[in-house]
Amino acid sequence: MKIESTRRLILACAVTLSTTSVAWAQSFPSKPIRLVVPFAAGGPTDILSRTYAKGLSEVLKQTVVVENKPGAGGNLGVDTVAKAVPDGYTIGFATIGPLAVNVTLFGNLPYDPVKDIAPITRFAFVPNVLLAHPSLGVKNLNELIRLIKSNPDKYNYASGGNGTTQHLGGEMLKAMAQLKLPHIPYKGEGPAMTDVLGGQVPMTFSSIAAGMQHIKAGKLVPIAVTSAQRSPALPNVPTVAEMGFPGYEATAWYGVIAPAGTPSDIIQKLHAASVKVINSPEVTERLAAGGGTPAPTSPEAFGAFIQSEIPRWAQAIKAAGARVD
Repeated sequence: MKIESTRRLILACAVTLSTTSVAWAQSFPSKPIRLVVPFAAGGPTDILSRTYAKGLSEVLKQTVVVENKPGAGGNLGVDTVAKAVPDGYTIGFATIGPLAVNVTLFGNLPYDPVKDIAPITRFAFVPNVLLAHPSLGVKNLNELIRLIKSNPDKYNYASGGNGTTQHLGGEMLKAMAQLKLPHIPYKGEGPAMTDVLGGQVPMTFSSIAAGMQHIKAGKLVPIAVTSAQRSPALPNVPTVAEMGFPGYEATAWYGVIAPAGTPSDIIQKLHAASVKVINSPEVTERLAAGGGTPAPTSPEAFGAFIQSEIPRWAQAIKAAGARVD
């Protein structure tokens, strides 16, 4: 009798928890959602996250508050999400850095991007572009490579910082083309672009958004884009892979995450709402202006994608000898 009573009690508890979970998910969200952005206000990630927050608020009929948590290459913000209460009211707008690159780049992360994060959806792909100063007199990647090889140790390239996709994309090209091309890291794309425009550094890997106005003005020459396919923003500029380096790809990406342990019903609700926002005209147009493309996935597919990106970028980081302690 005691065993039967215990079984009935366990069953009753399970039914109660299940019913409570369903009711919770149906009423979600009943209060404002906090969207943690792991980079400073005003940057490209922040601007895109605010467009997403606005759309998510409209779809869910609830306020979405953006909270910037910059620091440690995005690690601080993602750690904030990882350690938040897993109830769906704290989510994050993260990037390739703290979700994949930083696993190898930093000595010890305070979180595990696979175990401590619940993926909601990938958001978008945003490629970079290799830009050269007109004084180099080159118009394509083959000409640039010949120039560099004929003048060993003469040239270098700039990026927005160590460990960025611009830096690692440069190191990938150096390894594949067997180039001697020292890297000069800057504290952001703005300072790097200033020195390239001034001729202090002859070339840079940059986001398309940061370089577009200078390309249109004829101040910089677009040599190649780093994505697997050509960018709609620069349809006449070939990819690095097209120019004789098959398999080359160094594309940044964004994604939406929650703390591990967030109920699956809430994850699915956030996922469905996020996909609507990603596919909205406002987001697709903003992405297109910077050369980006929407890339929503299921939560499961995004999780598998993150796991595949960690070892892929580890190879580039080790080849570059990059490290942040």
